[in-house]
Amino acid sequence: MSKPTFAPLKLFITGPTYIRQDVKEAALLPEFGHRDAENDLRCVPIRENLRKLAGCGDDFEPILCLGSGSTAMETSVRSLVADGETILNVSVGAFGDLYYNLAASNGKKCENLKFDYGTAVDLNVLEDKLKELKPEVVSFTHNETSTGVVNDMKAVCGLVRRHGAMPLVDGVSIYGGAPLDLSDSGAAMYSTATQKSLGLPAGFGIGFVSKEAEEKAERVTNKGHHHDLTKHLDKARKNQTLTTPNTCLINQMWYQLDRIVNEEGIENRFARHAAMRGQVEKWVAGLDGFDMFAPEGYRSPTVSTVLCPEGVTVAQLKNGVKEALRGEGYLMDPGYGKLNAALEGAGRRLVFRVGHMGDITPDMLAAYLGKLEEALRKL
Repeated sequence: MSKPTFAPLKLFITGPTYIRQDVKEAALLPEFGHRDAENDLRCVPIRENLRKLAGCGDDFEPILCLGSGSTAMETSVRSLVADGETILNVSVGAFGDLYYNLAASNGKKCENLKFDYGTAVDLNVLEDKLKELKPEVVSFTHNETSTGVVNDMKAVCGLVRRHGAMPLVDGVSIYGGAPLDLSDSGAAMYSTATQKSLGLPAGFGIGFVSKEAEEKAERVTNKGHHHDLTKHLDKARKNQTLTTPNTCLINQMWYQLDRIVNEEGIENRFARHAAMRGQVEKWVAGLDGFDMFAPEGYRSPTVSTVLCPEGVTVAQLKNGVKEALRGEGYLMDPGYGKLNAALEGAGRRLVFRVGHMGDITPDMLAAYLGKLEEALRKL
């Protein structure tokens, strides 16, 4: 039986992301028992460095949930929305809708406040909804991966707090790519993952749990097993995971987080992401008929979404541009499928995305944008 040939593509999609060779090789470090003292050699520094990247101290407890970012988000819903309570989800795109769907699929009393694609949360509209609905919990997306819009987390959390609700934040695609100042953010729980701006393989959802959230989770019932924050926290304080983890990924996390904090430097990493956002903005400004999708001041430092000229089709982006880039050794992102389907159905201009998160460098991005421009000009 012949074996397939796998193309060595540089990923400029929004996740999974490009992984450095040395990070890949860290998976070959010795295997270990997750209840053994060897586990502490990895997980103690992992938890310390996770806090440093988040800008928090002992006021938030990091937990690792087997799965992905949505696992941590579902854990926040199962453990922090009590029976009879209402959760309001605030959505600016597909992954905001996901948070709502997680609540609905778990039988929670929920409502979804949707804003138009490409816009950020309008605080005045949100305040009106908070007055009307009076929810106990509010969930929203810090960085909307489908649209490239970043919300003002502190402003949204502050408003939610003024109306007596608990804020739950999805930070899956921005954690590790921008400063969070989590201790002063107002969030009760912040959920993220390994496979985006940390430049690691998928495998863990990461939750930062406040003491307030922990106290509430102790009172909430019907949390299940893997979505029970109290069980996760019991193991996290022993620097362990609730169930058997991917120890290869833990080895990679130990190596990568140490490299980020102690070699590249946290501020340098954040500055690199911001610089790459500016790089894409400048590039788009030089393309006739193309525009940035997200408004200025709300553009993500980790993923840029670009509006195409009128008349460009989904088929052209997928079968033309994407495949042309594949031939150059790149995996291009032709836009989030559901978003482009909605835009096409409404007769609006389509988008494509440029992922510039994790360990992508400005030089790598410049080379990619040059090849992408060649393919776009053929449209």
